[in-house]
Amino acid sequence: MSPTAAPKSAEPGIAKKEYGYPNARLRGMRSRLLRRDRLEQFAEYTDLHQLIQELLQTEYAPDLEEALLQGRGAAEVGEALRLNLVRTYRKVFGFLNGEAADICSIVLGRWDVFNMKTILRGKQAHLPNDEIAAGLLPVGALSQSDLDGLLRQPDIRAVVNTATTWGLPEATALRAGFVEFQRSGDMADFELELDRHFAERAKRELGKRNRNYQMAQRILGMQVDIQNLLMVFRVARANLGAEQAVRYFLPGGADLTLETYQRLSACSDIDEILDGLRGTRFGTVLEEVATNYLETLSIATFERALEDYLMRKVIAMGGTDPLGVGIPLAYLWSKLNEVTNVRIIAKGIAMGVPVERMRRELILV
Repeated sequence: MSPTAAPKSAEPGIAKKEYGYPNARLRGMRSRLLRRDRLEQFAEYTDLHQLIQELLQTEYAPDLEEALLQGRGAAEVGEALRLNLVRTYRKVFGFLNGEAADICSIVLGRWDVFNMKTILRGKQAHLPNDEIAAGLLPVGALSQSDLDGLLRQPDIRAVVNTATTWGLPEATALRAGFVEFQRSGDMADFELELDRHFAERAKRELGKRNRNYQMAQRILGMQVDIQNLLMVFRVARANLGAEQAVRYFLPGGADLTLETYQRLSACSDIDEILDGLRGTRFGTVLEEVATNYLETLSIATFERALEDYLMRKVIAMGGTDPLGVGIPLAYLWSKLNEVTNVRIIAKGIAMGVPVERMRRELILV
């Protein structure tokens, strides 16, 4: 078995940098995404059956009909959403031009890292393979069959060895992470190697090219900034101190420098970090949810706010150039956000989560 190559444009006749036709199709697909008022209506439902009936009237119908053969719970709805997302991403890659396919493949590489982390965590916790598989999202270079191959390995060491045998780009990071994991017993050290490898590799592959690559690099840079910022909060909560915090810094950020990261990591608590960010773009975002944080004391509050910020930035970039990669990137982001929102709603209805609490978890754009 060998790993699947990164997705490339499959539609013949599209020039490498022809954006007119693919972007016109994507604008049409974007017009069919669920509108904000529809999602708000879904969140009002108290019966999962109502949501399923509504989704059966949308483009989710074929995937839902397939998943509902196994049951009619939130898990089956989640599986339908997953199937739809993977199918939609493949469809998009089928008509992108070569340049856009290359850029989007690099950006979606973060999902290969996400999937590997999910498998490693599952193996560490000795979870059943079907339970681990439910959390995988094969929208990067690794296909479902590739992930199934890794999933079938009996333990973490075998996963690392298989990735090495296949020659996966992440193999070096996996081997280094495994050494750290054996030393410390902490999965965070393992995952840090994967995150660092992806950040460095993506920056290298997107660097020194035209404005389309530079736009993608800017998006990835903001993602890295957000990861570093969330680490600052976690360091403060864990009382690790600035010296230990520096080893968790990821390179390749857009605005958050190592010096700023170190300064924030030296803060004694969350309030001091927020004060240190005052006047910056992230500070404004976080101040808006500071009250919510005080109610929950959960860093997930900040994480969701920063994801919301990044989502709006990516969509805004998509509107700046009708003949550039911004539109493909904005569509992929918007589609993922839609799936995430519907998944949150399905789980919320099934668990009886209050509507207002559910709404706070949604990113509605």
